[in-house]
Amino acid sequence: MDKFRMIFQFLQSNQESFMNGICGIMALASAQMYSAFDFNCPCLPGYNAAYSVGILLAPPLVLFLLGLVLNNNVSMLAEEWKRPLGRRAKDPAVLRYMFCSMAQRALIAPVVWVAVTLLDGKCFLCAFCTAVPVAALGNGSLAPALPAPELARLLARVPCPEIYDGDWLLAREVAVRYLRCISQALGWSFVLLTTLLAFVVRSVRPCFTQAAFLKSKYWSHYIDIERKLFDETCTEHAKAFAKVCIQQFFEAVSHDLELGHAHGALATATAASAAHSPTDGAAEERDKLRGITDQGTMNRLLMSWHKCRPPLHLGQEQPLLSNGWAGAGPRAPRREVATYLSRV
Repeated sequence: MDKFRMIFQFLQSNQESFMNGICGIMALASAQMYSAFDFNCPCLPGYNAAYSVGILLAPPLVLFLLGLVLNNNVSMLAEEWKRPLGRRAKDPAVLRYMFCSMAQRALIAPVVWVAVTLLDGKCFLCAFCTAVPVAALGNGSLAPALPAPELARLLARVPCPEIYDGDWLLAREVAVRYLRCISQALGWSFVLLTTLLAFVVRSVRPCFTQAAFLKSKYWSHYIDIERKLFDETCTEHAKAFAKVCIQQFFEAVSHDLELGHAHGALATATAASAAHSPTDGAAEERDKLRGITDQGTMNRLLMSWHKCRPPLHLGQEQPLLSNGWAGAGPRAPRREVATYLSRV
């Protein structure tokens, strides 16, 4: 249990590393999902392209949304975006920084899916099998004699070796190699472009807007830490509130039972004084309540936090010195006080 506790504390203190690990796991999972996926091209004109586009775009969209859902900062971004202004203004640059940080991590798994799909070539083969240049790769003299619908039906069966019957016009192996070569070229180009784009975004962009980048990063971290501390404070208050309520309930029930079984006024007074005398633990729990001891006050506090966040301007109270100077304005002259003791 100690090892799991240490791992959990590490993940809590290193949320960025944790989210990067989750994104890496999702990227590996997307590649494993594609290898386990049973790709079945319909081999029909008009359906091949739709099926391939769906396989190429639908799973990346699902993985992207899943990456956003698994990110804990999505709710924080939505809360910061939709909250009332109150006494704290919203900074669009901070919101953009938060969204871009989440989107960059969530895009890893979809990019891996698209890259693996293009490098494999099955999806591209199914989508563009009807666009193979028969005149250049096959028997060009027979192609003009075939009607266009018949030629499209014949080429649409290229991804399906068990039903393809057009070797007399175009060898299936030639068409497959031709389309897979193009697909792999597009796949490596896609990998190269995404790598260069990631390099530019992560490395080059902060160099040109360093001040704005640091400001957005700082206030993004501030919003995250402020929300965590508020949740921890609310949790601590809820625990103290529940503990005091339960203690009061048990003390009241115990007091009623003692009143029912006690004989004489002295026993009654002793039980009442014991029931109403708070213990040290109860006093400590009441201190944690910070003066908020009823449901209505707590609801007003939560509503006030939502509608009117405290301004980001801390009041700096300067301490008074021994001669009464508070630090503002010119300092008052120091007065020397001498005391003489007489032995008379």
